[in-house]
Amino acid sequence: METVPIDRPPPGRRTAISQLPYLPGLDGMRALAVVAVMVYHANSDWLPGGFLGVEVFFVISGYLITLLLISEHERSDRINLGQFWLRRARRLLPVLFLMMTMLVIYTAIFNDRALGQLRGDVLAGVFYVSNWFQIWIGAGYTAPADFAPLRHLWSLGVEEQFYLVWPLVMVLLLRIKGRRIADASRWLVLAAVLISVGTALLYHEGRINLCDVSPEAYWTVGDRCISKADGLYLNTISRASGLLLGAALAMVWRPNALKRGPVREKGPLVDLIAVVGFIGLGLLSWYLHVTTLQGADPWLFRGGLFLSGIVTLMVIIAVSHPGAVTGKLLANPVLLWIGTRSYGLYLYHWPIYQIIRGAAGNRLTIGEFALAMAITAAITELSYRFFETPIRKGYVGRWWTRMRAQRDPTPRRVIAIGGASCVAVATFAGVNLATAELRPNEVEESLEDAEDFRVTLPTNPPDSPTDPSGDTAVAVPTSDNEGPPSTERGGTRPRQQSESTTTPVIEPPSTPPPPATRPPATETPATEPPATAPPATAPPATAPPATETPTTGAPPPPPAPGGDLVAVGDSVMAGAARELTEEYGFRVYAEESRSFDGGVDVIEALAATGDLGDIVVIHLGANQGDIEQGDLDQMMAPLEEVSTVLWVTNRLDEEYVYRTNSLINELPSRYSNARVLDWASVGNDCSGACFYNDNLHLAGDGREFYADRIAEAAGLV
Repeated sequence: METVPIDRPPPGRRTAISQLPYLPGLDGMRALAVVAVMVYHANSDWLPGGFLGVEVFFVISGYLITLLLISEHERSDRINLGQFWLRRARRLLPVLFLMMTMLVIYTAIFNDRALGQLRGDVLAGVFYVSNWFQIWIGAGYTAPADFAPLRHLWSLGVEEQFYLVWPLVMVLLLRIKGRRIADASRWLVLAAVLISVGTALLYHEGRINLCDVSPEAYWTVGDRCISKADGLYLNTISRASGLLLGAALAMVWRPNALKRGPVREKGPLVDLIAVVGFIGLGLLSWYLHVTTLQGADPWLFRGGLFLSGIVTLMVIIAVSHPGAVTGKLLANPVLLWIGTRSYGLYLYHWPIYQIIRGAAGNRLTIGEFALAMAITAAITELSYRFFETPIRKGYVGRWWTRMRAQRDPTPRRVIAIGGASCVAVATFAGVNLATAELRPNEVEESLEDAEDFRVTLPTNPPDSPTDPSGDTAVAVPTSDNEGPPSTERGGTRPRQQSESTTTPVIEPPSTPPPPATRPPATETPATEPPATAPPATAPPATAPPATETPTTGAPPPPPAPGGDLVAVGDSVMAGAARELTEEYGFRVYAEESRSFDGGVDVIEALAATGDLGDIVVIHLGANQGDIEQGDLDQMMAPLEEVSTVLWVTNRLDEEYVYRTNSLINELPSRYSNARVLDWASVGNDCSGACFYNDNLHLAGDGREFYADRIAEAAGLV
């Protein structure tokens, strides 16, 4: 592409000011940013706002790219767009294509089931549109139970789209402003502010569930629902504020120019500014989330991202100042090693995490994290030394010329054989990728297989209550996605199996006390997780044990088998609908993403139509956050005349679930017809293929085991 002439700066100032010195402190900042991201991706509980490391990268990129473009303009009066884009491609594309090629080969050999779903991510990664692709398909980092090894490429899509557009904008600005380019910085800051205000206005406050459950949390494009939280977090425009802030700083804060002005003596002051910036980044990284149990984090989408960019600028100001100490401290050997390899570390770490944990939503343990870091560091170093650096510095062409000049053909033959083998394996993987069937993950497939055995409430049940307008009020069960909401969170490994194989069933006392006085039913705000939230998993060995209610005397006799049996639950129960129905005769009202409030709606609707039966099993509480005693009492109110109400605790590593399980375990002391199956403990006694990779949903042996334990606890066997 031909160069574009720009206004010529004064000859006397061009050479010194236009030079862009190497700033090792920026590599130190990159190191801290990529470490924060990798820790967050391993287990978001360790650093809830570690994802802000990506925002730090955006600000640094905006600053450096703008400095490079201004420097080139001052040296040659023009910007060679073709050379700029070629340098970016040489720096970014080879290692990206290498990583994706190795990943496709691995998947084709060891996990070919996931190839169909991987195909779209690969194509989006090749064309650097991963962020828009993920928005369109509604797939975040932790799509439940998915093997999702390329979801981290969304941020590279944002940066590459910036690299394509920003040089054109700079050509225009430099042509208009020339030497007064610093004047344009105010407009960039204003643009960043407007983007942040727009993001705050478009943000949806409140619960996020599937589109048909919380449609207000989505935009509708044709027949497709687009999550507002995903759209605002992933799209290039709403994430451009950090890039623009970095670009604005580059126009007014240029390292070589600082040496000539009065600010050159202000090193201690800018170091103090950097301290404030680091404290701000630390606090934001600890307190901000992408989503919480109440929905998308309002503090993030209503100024948190913009504030993250501002405090990052405060650190860059000190790092790029020649008299400040901050840059020297960040330029220590450890941070320099990490920072110079930050691109490779970012590219490789996420696929390695996915291979280790199997499903996007699972948290890594400390041991798994250490293993992942060792593998990531080794692969990154090999890639940096023998692939990235030779290509970036043009060593490959010179090396090939020397090889061709040698008389001994043996090295060339070895290289040819090795290259042909690599091409053959890559071709095999590529063909498999292109022709792979698009299949749902194992959890989705199991839920689809059990769909015919699940019962749904009638659209207009007879004698259903009506609203004041006279229209029939329909009780519609919500749908379910297990686990706490966060676009980048997941579950942990299950607890160690308990020694006992006896099903713990908490029975009421032989002479039950009168039911506790029920407080007035209060409306608990629903806080279902977003559709892209991951499934959480079984508690680890250190999870707090369930509190069992002591049993005195003989338990009451169970109802005779053959009575009308009802089960109400979420996706864990939904997976076992076939076994519960065919083997024990349950009517299973179980749906994905069902909240506790949604379960209350189902119970009340069944009570209104007289369809509760003799035994009711309830397995809920994983999808709503903290549940109060009043919520449990509200659920029990229409169940007063039911012979047995069997509550099933949740096998889920979350503090709010431990609290809910504790309340459930107390129910037999409050209600004479309540019993408890402690699935949080019993689930660990299952042997065989019991759980899928998310360590929560039931595989074949687990479904049988689950149904048998429910039947045993309900007195059916």
